[in-house]
Amino acid sequence: MFRTVELFSGCGGLALGLCKAGIVPLDMVEIDRSAFKTLMHNKNRGLDLCKGWPIRNVDVRAASWIHLKGQVDVVAGGPPCQPFSIAGNHLGKNDERDMWPEAIRAVREMAPRAFLFENVRGLLRTAFSDYLRSIKSQLREPMCGLRYSVGHIPVNAADYGAAQQRHRVIIYGYRNDVRASATPPLQTHSLNALLWEQWVTGEYWRRHGLSQPSESHLPKLLRGRVARLRSEETAPTELPWRTVRDALLGLEAPGREGNHELRTGARSYPGHTGSTYDFPAKALKAGAHGVPGGENMLRRADGTVRYFTIREAARLQGIPDEIEFPGSWCENMRQLGNAVPVELAKTFACWVKEVCLQSDPTSLAA
Repeated sequence: MFRTVELFSGCGGLALGLCKAGIVPLDMVEIDRSAFKTLMHNKNRGLDLCKGWPIRNVDVRAASWIHLKGQVDVVAGGPPCQPFSIAGNHLGKNDERDMWPEAIRAVREMAPRAFLFENVRGLLRTAFSDYLRSIKSQLREPMCGLRYSVGHIPVNAADYGAAQQRHRVIIYGYRNDVRASATPPLQTHSLNALLWEQWVTGEYWRRHGLSQPSESHLPKLLRGRVARLRSEETAPTELPWRTVRDALLGLEAPGREGNHELRTGARSYPGHTGSTYDFPAKALKAGAHGVPGGENMLRRADGTVRYFTIREAARLQGIPDEIEFPGSWCENMRQLGNAVPVELAKTFACWVKEVCLQSDPTSLAA
């Protein structure tokens, strides 16, 4: 059995991905009351997806992990991204919400075989390059005698099966008793494969029972790429990017209540034009003070926009329909805007598990 401790659990996107990879949680901590309420609500419903989740509403700064040393295969989590977000105040390590020191402490105290952390790509900006090097250096040797091979990789969740263009960075490490080199997983989905199905074979439109639209609907920036694909006459090897239409397939029209309630008031303005049906969604955003930004919208064919429902936003994050969100619309959308897409989490969790299988399970640094 592979075991994990998850820090900063949020509404459960990363946890679901870990569980889909067969990695069982020993402990899960989340300080936000609304996110904790969501986790507990679904746990108490007895869903197989989250049965037995050991969820605690606790500040990681107050948690001790020493008693779990030798019991944990993977430490995982998404430290709060606000200190490094492009939309934030850019305070980095000087932001009181910076929890990287706690992530490093968790690795030091538990000495897991591997760790997996997700954060915003803003962490890769030049302004934070020294701090990123410091994070990786401390994770490389969190204590004397305990060493890890550490790396980071920028990712787009759409490249791993999410119906959303969500650019993030994965920081990973595996303990020095792993005997083989570990190369991060290659992307499984691609834009080229989507364009091939839409504009070369037309399979995408047939699958959805639609007539192929005129190429005037194709953005000018992509027309050259489509022409090259046609000239090559060879289908891409990856799966096609999943679109909003793919993600919402089979979902009824929004109603007046529950997680599929249609919320009014959406409007388009420069830089916030919503997501189209036949492309992956723009990244869902948590927004300031929990109020989602204008990108949490669907743009219809006639140019009008409406907000995504909670159920639709959950689908864009890969969260199954069985999972319910008991809070207000703003609380729920904030949680979803902060979530790790399930398919991205599953892909890297499966890889980390494979890496762990190459290590000596009885070996533990002093």
